[in-house]
Amino acid sequence: MNAWAVASLLLLAGTAPACLWVTARGTAIRRLVGASLLSTVVGAVFLLLPMAYDRSSYQDLALMLAVLAPAGTLVFTRFVAGHRHEARPHDCPPET
Repeated sequence: MNAWAVASLLLLAGTAPACLWVTARGTAIRRLVGASLLSTVVGAVFLLLPMAYDRSSYQDLALMLAVLAPAGTLVFTRFVAGHRHEARPHDCPPET
């Protein structure tokens, strides 16, 4: 195990549990921040692993994650915002 692999393991083992804990608990905004930070951490790990194993094809995973993670964040935001502002007939005040 070389220094690149140790760095990726420390990054993943040190920050991923904290990100997952924030994503599992808290308000919707905190869960969104936790999911975004987790995708950033995993992207950084995917950039360190090709250096550790001397395989440049692994960098494609980091590129794909960098493109898809913001889209996932936008979908999550839209999903949470859609349920919060949705008006139901029994929640509306009666018309006079």
